[in-house]
Amino acid sequence: MPALVTFGRVLFAVLFMYTGTTKLFAIQPTADYIASKITIPAMLTPYTSQLETMTGMPLPQLLAIGAGGFEILAGLMIAVNFGARFFAILLIFFVIGATFYFHDFWNQPAPENAKALIDALKNLSIIGALFMIAGYGKGPRPNEAAYGDI
Repeated sequence: MPALVTFGRVLFAVLFMYTGTTKLFAIQPTADYIASKITIPAMLTPYTSQLETMTGMPLPQLLAIGAGGFEILAGLMIAVNFGARFFAILLIFFVIGATFYFHDFWNQPAPENAKALIDALKNLSIIGALFMIAGYGKGPRPNEAAYGDI
């Protein structure tokens, strides 16, 4: 059974590693999509403009790079089972945010909202799997002597 759990965890993590990689290989289209969906609150504008000045990149591009890098890192950590609970919890918040901002089927008219609704339900099932990883963690370990049978 542990081998099946490990195999499932690795296959699940491939989703995040792939989507993170596609974001990093298409930074400008991802940044354009982020800019079309997210508006920065006015009270954060002075801070975001400082960040843009420091890096020389617009905020949507920084968010695209950050999201892609985070997805790759979190997927990799879940795949190798190092900090799996921590990264699963972070990904829960990430997927909730992505669902709220990018799959807002409640703001779309009836025929056009079908794809967004399916994507939101897919994300809901991903959140469920992340809760299982967060709850299971590394899993139970047998009590073994440190140096074998001595």
